Amino acid sequence: MSPSPARKAAPASRSRASADKDLPLVEDIRLLGRILGDVIREQEGKAMFELIELIRQLSVAFRRHADESADKTLKKLLKGLSGQQTVSVIRAFTYFSHLANLAEDRHHIRRRAIHERAGDVQPGSLAMTLQRLHKAGIAPPQIVQTLAEAHISPVLTAHPTEVQRKSILDAERDIARLLAERDHLLPRELADNELQLRARVTQLWQTRLLRYTKLTVADEIENALSYYQATFLSEIPRLYRELEEGLGEAAAEGLAPFLRMGQWIGGDRDGNPNVTAPTLDLALRSQCEMVLRHHLTQIHLLGAELSVSAILTQVSPAMQALAERSPDRNAHRQDEPYRRALTGMYARLAATLQTLTGGEAARHAIAPQDPYSGPEELLADLRTIEASLLAHHGAHLVRGRLRPLIRAVEVFGFHLATVDLRQSSDKHEEVVAELLATARIEPDYSALDENAKRTLLLKQLNDARPLRVPGVDYSAHAQSELAIFETARLARQRYGNAAIRHAIISHTETVSDLLEVLLLQKEVGLVHGLLGEDAVADLIVVPLFETIEDLRNAAPIMREYYALPGVREMVLRGAADGYGEQDIMLGYSDSNKDGGIFTSNWELYRAEIALVELFDHLNAGAEKTIGLRMFHGRGGTVGRGGGPSYQAILAQPPGTVRGQIRLTEQGEVIGSKYANPEIGRRNLETLVAATLEATLLQPTRNAPKAFLDAAAELSIASMKAYRALVYDTPRFPEYFFAATPIREIAELNIGSRPASRKATQKIEDLRAIPWGFSWGQCRLTLPGWYGFGSAVQAFLKGGGAKGQTQRKELLQKMFKQWPFFSTLLSNMDMVMAKSDLALATRYAELVEDKKLRKKVFDAIEAEWHRTAEALTLITGEKQRLANNEALQRSVRHRFPYIDPLHHLQVELVQRHRSGDLDNEDEKVRRGIHLSINGIAAGLRNTG
Repeated sequence: MSPSPARKAAPASRSRASADKDLPLVEDIRLLGRILGDVIREQEGKAMFELIELIRQLSVAFRRHADESADKTLKKLLKGLSGQQTVSVIRAFTYFSHLANLAEDRHHIRRRAIHERAGDVQPGSLAMTLQRLHKAGIAPPQIVQTLAEAHISPVLTAHPTEVQRKSILDAERDIARLLAERDHLLPRELADNELQLRARVTQLWQTRLLRYTKLTVADEIENALSYYQATFLSEIPRLYRELEEGLGEAAAEGLAPFLRMGQWIGGDRDGNPNVTAPTLDLALRSQCEMVLRHHLTQIHLLGAELSVSAILTQVSPAMQALAERSPDRNAHRQDEPYRRALTGMYARLAATLQTLTGGEAARHAIAPQDPYSGPEELLADLRTIEASLLAHHGAHLVRGRLRPLIRAVEVFGFHLATVDLRQSSDKHEEVVAELLATARIEPDYSALDENAKRTLLLKQLNDARPLRVPGVDYSAHAQSELAIFETARLARQRYGNAAIRHAIISHTETVSDLLEVLLLQKEVGLVHGLLGEDAVADLIVVPLFETIEDLRNAAPIMREYYALPGVREMVLRGAADGYGEQDIMLGYSDSNKDGGIFTSNWELYRAEIALVELFDHLNAGAEKTIGLRMFHGRGGTVGRGGGPSYQAILAQPPGTVRGQIRLTEQGEVIGSKYANPEIGRRNLETLVAATLEATLLQPTRNAPKAFLDAAAELSIASMKAYRALVYDTPRFPEYFFAATPIREIAELNIGSRPASRKATQKIEDLRAIPWGFSWGQCRLTLPGWYGFGSAVQAFLKGGGAKGQTQRKELLQKMFKQWPFFSTLLSNMDMVMAKSDLALATRYAELVEDKKLRKKVFDAIEAEWHRTAEALTLITGEKQRLANNEALQRSVRHRFPYIDPLHHLQVELVQRHRSGDLDNEDEKVRRGIHLSINGIAAGLRNTG
């Protein structure tokens, strides 16, 4: 594939220096494009290559110049393509999107390194954060103490567009490595490097991009684990080390673990009937096997390094004892106590692997025996080795492999990541109702009012007897739900308490929703004792507030919950250092689908403030306190809470972070953030940096009343405009299901989870992921901006003729001084830049009813222009992404190659929906599936 002519000329506004610094990126993209083009010519023939080039040129003409003749030619050309031709063309542009991602990631790392070598630290880096803390007079010991009490956890979730085959991920990682090497190779070595790149690109072209069988939860588990192997297991210990080095003597004894990984895959059964007790068990067992094999490999490599002889240096008595306990009696190692000890430790860990997972270790110097009872025992042995080396001139032998292994065991244990349980509140209620009816305690629990439910549930939580009646054949749903909790109890015993810590309740609407989960825990032995006396719950009951109404009720619900007798005591009982934990999850996706982008963010902001005030009141004057930890259910796209994590954390309301944060990592952003180890570590670094700054620098102050009042007024108008389109426009769901590929996303088995919670076409029942994802595919990105333009227009008019200027100046002041407002507008600006009305019109043509098409699309187009005008009015920038050079660069280089995928997708969707395909049907389905992946990869944060 050849570089786009539109790409070659830099915009006039770009300086020569800016163009020069982007030159390596341009060269990488041209190199990869040229190689891909050569491979296509070789594999598919010259005619196919020329066809691909023609489609690209026509697509660019349509996009850049609104060329009507190009548009007509392109439509005619696409309609004439066979299914096989279409699949080949889509594969070409999809692979270019993937290759462009690799080039951009490489350039990001390259630019970061240049800045660091020049001593120019960047916002979001630990170096910058430590500088800011030092300047503010915050000493390293205070930072160390803050981290000791902190809990930062990115949580990976499954997503339909990001389940790529491991073969593809491995090949792309090789390409990324080869690109990185080119920066340091001699001219004569570059040719060999290019040959290796050609081999990997050829491998990509001859490898299936996606699975064609129905996706399973097991596939999603496997995909997620690949990121641990590639990035998290190695890069998290490295991040700790860099932070410790930055803190100097204050962190000489090592930082307490504060950064932990979380996982939903295998435990999230909300709307996914494919997640059951066996899949939860599979997820936990797979995680355990991966982390134990990592530890085994590192111990084996450490044994090769620590060939230290007792003849030449001393070892500590504890180290000598550890070596003596080893069953290793090899004569060649009798004077090598570290090797003997590590051989014994390997045997113990191999036995642990066998016991916990049934797996066999790769090597057996001696037979597996005496399994570790938990990671604490392994950690003690490693620390014995560390102490001995440090005491006998072996400090340099500690840093390279031993200390990262110690950190890995601390952070990942034998469980790798904490798996969350999640289920919808109505599903919990069904089980509780069945248990109560079968036990003849209450025949119709669901019909009771809220007070009656609470009274009944509290009574049962104070009754030592279980509800289940022996011998009764309960419904499949009740058995499945109880089996999940049973599996959680056994998993905690088997893999450690950190394996499962949270039970999340989707659609939390009442206090009884929380009590029901406590009762289900009690039923399987996860609650010990009676609520009114000595109860301790093993799992944190986590409400998830999702809709606008739920967010408004979050603080009142938690106030009433903690007012119940025994609840506060239960949370505090057994808590380490008198510090209880209460996670509360906030849903960005459903609140956006419910009320639109501005209202969603505003209600989230208000809910956080109200919850912080509530818990501050609960803890006031108390000897033991309950720590509030916000869990942000953010998606990849801005409409689902996406956007840069660093800015998002710093824009949180004052007092809401306090060293405690969990947030979901969803969609194709998992790949873009964590497939490359270096990029992955940088993204983790920004989470830590932002959390430290938000906690210790408190960059967000209480907003002035004028700001809050203005936001409230904007929210009302924004929600009104949004709901007028989405919920009040007759036949809007019909438009949505026709003008986006939502049907194909739902039908093509792209994910293991159904697209809707119920078998309807109601927007209310549609899951937030396919809702936002579909708007991204058709390039309207509607959930990320709709309603804001109308809100600003109404706000300005609300001031009357005289007050309009004052209100405009107030909005401009809010943008400059209020992180909440400026971050939200920055995200809107980004998503508007990724939208494209010209392409969207092509999708609108899929709506057969011309009147419906015109009515809805005209409304969307008018609001798009209102929002663009509002952003310009407030920010002063006429062009989108004026202050985001990196994303500007991304758009400039990749969009000419994404556009053909849209044109092809529309053509294939038309064919697919016509139903008259015969033998072409499977190729058309494959083409749609590939186009969905390619567009998502190209846009990078649309899921």
